[in-house]
Amino acid sequence: MCTRPSDRHGALFPNPSDPATFLGRSRPSATSRRRPMPLRLVQIVLPPKCQDDTDRLLDGVAPVGRWPLDHPEGSELLELVMEADEVEPLVDRFTDCFAEEDGFRVTLLPVEATLPHLGDDEDDEKGDAPSDTDGSRSRVSRDELKVDALESSQLTWVYLVMVAASTIVASVGLLRDDVAVIIGAMVIAPLLGPNVALALSAALADLDLAKRALVTLLAAGSVALAVSMGTGFFVDVDPTVAAIADRTRPGNSDLVLAMAAGVAGTLAFTSGFPQAVIGVMVAVALLPPLVIFGLLMGSGNGALAAGAFLLFGFNVISVNLAGVATFLVRGVRPAGWSDKENAKKSVRVAALTWTVLLLMFLVALWVARDQGFGPFAD
Repeated sequence: MCTRPSDRHGALFPNPSDPATFLGRSRPSATSRRRPMPLRLVQIVLPPKCQDDTDRLLDGVAPVGRWPLDHPEGSELLELVMEADEVEPLVDRFTDCFAEEDGFRVTLLPVEATLPHLGDDEDDEKGDAPSDTDGSRSRVSRDELKVDALESSQLTWVYLVMVAASTIVASVGLLRDDVAVIIGAMVIAPLLGPNVALALSAALADLDLAKRALVTLLAAGSVALAVSMGTGFFVDVDPTVAAIADRTRPGNSDLVLAMAAGVAGTLAFTSGFPQAVIGVMVAVALLPPLVIFGLLMGSGNGALAAGAFLLFGFNVISVNLAGVATFLVRGVRPAGWSDKENAKKSVRVAALTWTVLLLMFLVALWVARDQGFGPFAD
């Protein structure tokens, strides 16, 4: 139970005609002007014993409303509409005090629009954005990130069917050298989500999330490999087709592309703009090299398949390494002190592991080039 607060924050009921109150605080000063974020509706159910501390925990945030609830008896519902990057500090304050209390619950919901419209003062346009020393500004809360990661790495029969379908589409596009079909397969393939979830698990030191993401990735990779190898066994595969040949000779540009796409994907994931992830799916191209590896293995071209496997490895390693670094820069970390210490160790282990794997793949690529192995033969 937290200590009883002073009455220094004034009334809890804002004037609904003032659009600025729907951002959670009073109208921002010129020094707080920054790029708008997606809005979130925060619903907090407070048991009777938690209600005395509300004023202090709100810390000046003005709720849209505060209503009594019939069940549980004596509880009340607190609702706030605020920008996504302001949610995490508020939720942390409440959960630190009341997480163990029966009946306490916080729910986050996306907001498409609110009326009256959120307005900006002319003076706000002259202001500078506040400092972002820990990278936590302009991103959604860790709780929302974790929910999104759990959803994107959920292993279901629908997920596996989508992987199989995208593998078939990719196989047809590669065999026909049809770029449009290959792009369609990359958009369908749900492989980016588990990789981002794996990077997030390192930032949060969440072993359960890491296991879930790894299991989903292994299952998806196994399905894609089985389907593509079966296709390669029954269909004639021409390794000289440009769409296939180009992906059996990875180079430095492929590494740079995967790193940049990993950063872009993580930024889109943390900023609450998931529509940008579609472009990242196309850019990073996790599925095509894996499908090519299966097609060539199924058709008996093992030496050429090695080059495609190197490219797939580069993409997976680069996306995860860039993701871990981006989450670190964005200030994504657990709330508790002990959890933060564990997260520091987890990030170091993950960064070291992915870096070692990257170096191993780079050495393998250098040896293949130097020895003229497989696709690098003259």
